[in-house]
Amino acid sequence: MDAVGTQQTNPATINHSGEGGALGRTGFAWAVFEWARNPYYILIVIYIFAPYFARDIIGADMLASGALDGLTPEKALATANAQGQATIASVTKWAGVIAALTAPFLGAALDRGGRLKPLLAVFLSSIVICSALLWFAMPGGQGLPIWGIMALLVIAYVSYTYSEVTHNAMLSVAGTKDRLSMISGLGLGLGNLAATLIFVALVLLFVMPEIVGWPFAEPQFGIDPTRFEHMRIAGPICAVWLAVFAMPFFIYGRDPGTPGASWRKAVVAGARSVAKTLREAAHYRDLMKFLLARMFYADGMAALLALGAVYVALFLGWGFLEMLCYAIFASAWAFLGGIFGGWLDNKVGVKRALIIEIIGMVAAMVVQLSITRDSLFFGLVQNYAVWDGLVFKTLSDLSYLGLISVVAVTATASISSSRAMLVTLAPPGRSGEFFGLFAIAGTITVWMGPLLVEQFTLWFNDQRIGMASITLLFGVGLLTLLSVRMPEPHAR
Repeated sequence: MDAVGTQQTNPATINHSGEGGALGRTGFAWAVFEWARNPYYILIVIYIFAPYFARDIIGADMLASGALDGLTPEKALATANAQGQATIASVTKWAGVIAALTAPFLGAALDRGGRLKPLLAVFLSSIVICSALLWFAMPGGQGLPIWGIMALLVIAYVSYTYSEVTHNAMLSVAGTKDRLSMISGLGLGLGNLAATLIFVALVLLFVMPEIVGWPFAEPQFGIDPTRFEHMRIAGPICAVWLAVFAMPFFIYGRDPGTPGASWRKAVVAGARSVAKTLREAAHYRDLMKFLLARMFYADGMAALLALGAVYVALFLGWGFLEMLCYAIFASAWAFLGGIFGGWLDNKVGVKRALIIEIIGMVAAMVVQLSITRDSLFFGLVQNYAVWDGLVFKTLSDLSYLGLISVVAVTATASISSSRAMLVTLAPPGRSGEFFGLFAIAGTITVWMGPLLVEQFTLWFNDQRIGMASITLLFGVGLLTLLSVRMPEPHAR
């Protein structure tokens, strides 16, 4: 009765305790949600649709328009590619700005509002609709206009961020505190495993039949690769996958919200709480230092993952099939990275685990940058052909591919450890609000990594030095992280 009476006069406060572990009903349901949702980000934002949109729509349309006819073929292609990359950067910029300005207020409202599942269903529905409509993104002015495609990507990106904040706010009730790292890691692992299975299906059903007539004589389901349908189909696939596999979460996942609580009051109280939190940042000094650290190392990681694909395509000349195989290999290792992150958190603590993961990423990146088409380890070992297969024929190819496993494991594990560290540092009952600030830390400086790479590349006229500049972000993030003091176990 006291709880009901309080609810009538004050915004509700989210329940922040749970039971069970990663294989418990609520914990596994929370993790399965990422099996359903994460393929959208991996296929659309990173590996398939974004490169297709930049290269085969923006770049190709620009070349076909005749606007670059006065340039040499090499210069025209470079200009078209730059315009494609700038368009993707613009999408990310606007989505990041919207998310940065609103996610903390959403998170704070989640701590005080009603049931979270209906709100989450709205965000997922937005992603499903936008993803399905990407099928109509075609070159040459066919289908959706450029601004329409960009709008869909922005809306889906913001909805994805909102769904992430809402889902993360429910982590605290997915299991006991000592098992949250394993639950978080399992979710990331399942998300990457799902993406891996979809990548394999794309290769076997569409790409290999077109190239070598195996395992089918021609691409299945009437897909026409000459019309880029094998890339455009990624949108509808992710939409159906999300709609179907999100159901177990809504059936078995635990909703920490309070039935009947006023969302209007929650939004108002949440906004006041965010303003108060920012004014009283000194009271949460270690938490704020962690968020500052994440702002830098997460941006470095994002730049490494996104621009690393561009780097390898230019330096090693990997084609579409090789890049698709690269995505499969990286996603498979990322699945193990989610599990590894949870295990390492429990072994050495979340802060030490995060430090190990960041150092591992930087070390792998440095070795990657030592590889070119001609040599490895900055010229110490000459490259040579290893076999005469379809993909990854040289020592450089195979070495770079092997290092991708290290990057995939440490990057995914760092995401899991970061979430667990936030839950550890956040005041009880306010994880949603701080996950909103957590989202800001991952979006507000999204431009910094690409800017560093661009400027260092131009200053030194060397792409490897440009990529190496990302280590500055990792360095600042790591030094800031080292200064964060973790609470004693009995203090939680």
